[in-house]
Amino acid sequence: MISQFFDRIEVKKQHREFVTHTGSIGKKRFTVVSSGIGADNVEIVMTELDAVRNIDLKRREPLSGLNPLKIIRIGTSGSLQQDIPLGSVVASSAGVGLDGLLDFYATDESLWAPEFCAEIRQTLQLRLQPYAVEASTPLLNGITSRLIPNLYTGITLTCPGFYAPQGRALRLSPQVPNSISLLQQFSWNGNRITNFEMETAAYYLFGKLLGHEMLSLSAIVANRVSNEFASEPEKIVQKLIRDTLDWLVA
Repeated sequence: MISQFFDRIEVKKQHREFVTHTGSIGKKRFTVVSSGIGADNVEIVMTELDAVRNIDLKRREPLSGLNPLKIIRIGTSGSLQQDIPLGSVVASSAGVGLDGLLDFYATDESLWAPEFCAEIRQTLQLRLQPYAVEASTPLLNGITSRLIPNLYTGITLTCPGFYAPQGRALRLSPQVPNSISLLQQFSWNGNRITNFEMETAAYYLFGKLLGHEMLSLSAIVANRVSNEFASEPEKIVQKLIRDTLDWLVA
C-alpha cells in the first residue's frame, strides 16, 4: 500500500507477517515494514530494526555510539471521542500501553507516568501496570505544522486485544462494560485519550528505550462513541499514506 508510491523499489522481503520494502521517492530513501497485529510483534520489529542499525551482526557486539532511526507508524484506529469523526487522523502525542511489555525490561518505572497510569489501572480494574510514553517532539511538531485536514492530537490507548480490551462483547463480557465512557474522562499533560488500537504505545516504549524517534499516525475508521464505522476504510488509509509521504519528502 505504501511502496506503490515509490519511484524505485530496491528490495522486497517477507517472513511470516513481516513484509519489508526498501525504495526511494526522489532522493529520499525509505524502508517500510509491516508489523502485523499487537505489541508482541512490535517488540520483534523494533528490536530487530535496532539490531540492524546498532549491532555489528558479525561480531554480535553493539556498535560504538547510537545510530537513531526516524520511525512513523501508519495504522488504523477507533475514536474514543464524539467530535473525532471518521476519516480524520490522530497523531499520538503519547501512547498508554496495557500490554505488560514494560514489566519484562529493566527500567525505572518513574519514567512512565506512574500516577496517571495508576488512574487508568484502577478505572479498568487491571492487574498489570500500564505505562505511558510521549512521542518524538520534532516528529509531532513536524506533522502538526503541515495543516493536514482533520488532524487531531491526543493520547492513544494501546490494548492487548481486540474484543474485551476494546469494550467489545460476543459470548464473553468485558470486566468493565462502560470502559469507553470512563476513558473519555482522562487527560495527561493537557491531552485527552483520543483513540485506541493495538501497537502505538509499544512503538513509543521501544523508541524511548532504544533511542529512536517515533511517531504514530492513525486513520480513524470507527467512532466507538457514536457507533459509526467507515464503509470504505481503505480510502481513508490511502489518504493518510499520501499525506504522510508528502510530508516526509517535502
